[in-house]
Amino acid sequence: MLADIWTVFWRDWLVLRRRLVKFILSRLVAPLLYLFAFGWGLGRSVDSQALSGAAVSYLEFLVPGILALNSMNLSFASVIPVHAERVYHKSLEEYLTAPIHPAAFVSGKVLAAVVRSMISSCVILFLAYLGGVSLSLGWLFAVALLINSVIFAELGFWAAMLLDTYEEVGQVNTYILLPMSFLCGTFFSLQTMPDWLAALLELLPLSHTSALLRSLALEQTCEPLSFLVLFIYVLLGFVLALRAYKHLAD
Repeated sequence: MLADIWTVFWRDWLVLRRRLVKFILSRLVAPLLYLFAFGWGLGRSVDSQALSGAAVSYLEFLVPGILALNSMNLSFASVIPVHAERVYHKSLEEYLTAPIHPAAFVSGKVLAAVVRSMISSCVILFLAYLGGVSLSLGWLFAVALLINSVIFAELGFWAAMLLDTYEEVGQVNTYILLPMSFLCGTFFSLQTMPDWLAALLELLPLSHTSALLRSLALEQTCEPLSFLVLFIYVLLGFVLALRAYKHLAD
């Protein structure tokens, strides 16, 4: 099983390694826009202490949310090319007929997406450091970020297996990822939302990731329940992704 996972992952890693410089440079654009527009621009007029409950700048409040947002979008997008392999290139059939366990194929693709996400997160942290942002980064912070990447990589794989056109993939971005990008505590605290809406948003994984990353980075008390919720999403996402892949082989 581990050898199969490594084989699937290594193929994607070779592709990324050849384009690593271009990949890193492309990951600079969106974070810089967020940091400039929201952190250094809008952040000057935001009462960050009211948002976070701590004497920190809005930029320090914002960076964990950007990390959560970036890991969601990049992990999802990194797996979506499997859709083209299935629908257009028909190269996915090679994996379906190969002696590779379905769980190994899903895990290898998810792992490759997670690596891309973590590299991009390091780029964001480097930019934040250059901007004077001081955050407390520990192993729990890395675990929360990694789990979030796994969840949305699994969602991307599931979508790639079920959807038939790129237009349908775009609808996932429009109706699921885009609302979460702005509502799940990435740019502001859920405490500022109406109670009924905050309760709904707390059911979503990105809300828990944003809260965990922010509390850990700002050395505040984190909620262990959020880790449990994220682990449940990981298990659910893997089951859905695996079932969708197995359905193609039937």
